[in-house]
Amino acid sequence: MMNYIVNYWGFLTACILLNLTPGSDTIYIITRTIAEGKKSGIVSALGIQTGMLFHVLAVSLGLAGVVAHSTMLFAILKYAGAAYLLYLGIKMWREPLVIDNPNLDKLPLYKIYRQGVITNVLNPKVVLFFLALLPQFVTSNLENTFLPFLLLGLTLLGTSTVWCIILVIAASPLGCLLRNNPTIGSWLNKICGTIFVGLAMKIGLEK
Repeated sequence: MMNYIVNYWGFLTACILLNLTPGSDTIYIITRTIAEGKKSGIVSALGIQTGMLFHVLAVSLGLAGVVAHSTMLFAILKYAGAAYLLYLGIKMWREPLVIDNPNLDKLPLYKIYRQGVITNVLNPKVVLFFLALLPQFVTSNLENTFLPFLLLGLTLLGTSTVWCIILVIAASPLGCLLRNNPTIGSWLNKICGTIFVGLAMKIGLEK
């Protein structure tokens, strides 16, 4: 299978560099970690990676091409994703601040995981990204691209998972500090909610 992949190590390097570029997934994970702690950050990262796995499989099976070439399907995914981020942002504005206290109810981890999955799956630009990047590293005139695309996609998924864990570990101490500061902490959920609303507007207004 490696015989059908062109410059795998170059692709791996590109994956690492791409992960260092901030995007909506990065902002989502950092925001969740700061707002609710390390465990919530890791679960949100797992949700994002599950969504990416969905895109990897879709591209490998050729399903993503249907979305990429359908203006209507692309628009539906785009605006559904923006609407969902807007919903999350407004919800965080209205919810009380979550403190690291066992006596207080936190957002259930399965809901955080589900939010991560939905946020990534409803981002059609992820589909376009995979469709634009993966074919560049596969030999031309290959009839069955499933396995090469799958291997490349899983490589990107692996580097992204490592990067997400680093983000959570880095953001966790800052989150603890902010959540335990009465002055700053009282505005934390509103700040995070505003970030989500901003992301929703950015996605919705982009052409």
